[in-house]
Amino acid sequence: MHKCLFAGGKAMENRFEERIAEITGRGLFSDDIEVIQLNLGLRCNQCCVHCHVDASPERSEEMPWSVMERACEIINEVQPVIVDMTGGAPELNPHFQRLVARLRGAGHPVQLRTNLTVLLEPEMVRLPEFLREHAVQLVASLPCYLEENVRSQRGSGAYEKSVEALRRLNALGYGTAKGPALNLVYNPGGAFLPPDQAQLEPDYRRELQARFGIEFTHLLTITNMPLGRFWEELRRRREDRRYMALLRDAFNPNTLQGLMCRHQISIGWDGRVYDCDFNLALGLPVDHGAPSHITQFAGDAVAKRRIVTGNHCFGCTAGFGSSCRGALV
Repeated sequence: MHKCLFAGGKAMENRFEERIAEITGRGLFSDDIEVIQLNLGLRCNQCCVHCHVDASPERSEEMPWSVMERACEIINEVQPVIVDMTGGAPELNPHFQRLVARLRGAGHPVQLRTNLTVLLEPEMVRLPEFLREHAVQLVASLPCYLEENVRSQRGSGAYEKSVEALRRLNALGYGTAKGPALNLVYNPGGAFLPPDQAQLEPDYRRELQARFGIEFTHLLTITNMPLGRFWEELRRRREDRRYMALLRDAFNPNTLQGLMCRHQISIGWDGRVYDCDFNLALGLPVDHGAPSHITQFAGDAVAKRRIVTGNHCFGCTAGFGSSCRGALV
């Protein structure tokens, strides 16, 4: 029987691993490292109800420069397609701009996952221009084009601030035909799966253009994972079992090839190495013989590693699939 840690560290039967074994005859393995994701810390200016890493203004964890330097060495060695920065709000790390300048100076494409509202913080007044000057691609959270839905997930005032930030970014060329990428992220406002990404994108484009004249590059849909605050809220409402059943019943084997864990690694703020940001949230670093900290990093061992899975992985394989790059099928 396969075991995994899930829901607050409690040992449970790993039904996902069993499902994968039925299909592959073995576990889930990575293919390469196209993306290196850096979690720069858990401090955030928001406290969203769907946050899987429990980021908030009260969190103090942040990646020190010493870890960033070692991560840069690994990035130079691996030469990923893109370096993906996340958090918390990664912009709040005091070394953020220094790191971006180092990576861009070495020729690495950089992508920032932003909650948008952080760009309006007083100390961030020049940050949008800095991002544009360094051609940093943006993936911006906007869980809905309707104010009430955004407010329910991210709090009062978040919608208005997000709109203002998007307008500022558009004015710098982001999301326009000739500017850097500005992708928006939708996630469901409850215990249900995202709709078809290709069908939802025109709705976002029409509504944001009509209401605010906002442009963007693409829409990405991401499933709410059974982790963090979202999971705790489901448990409080006694909807956790129904949601897990929904994810399991919607398992789509066609998503397996594109799973982000098969093509990326996530480096935590403390230098530990994870298969994905969701395993980071659960404190499950890479295993099965792969080095779990950047101080022992070995490219070959990490690129072709057996992936640590758990029941939460059903969230990435349900329906159209879900990854940091949006739907998988």
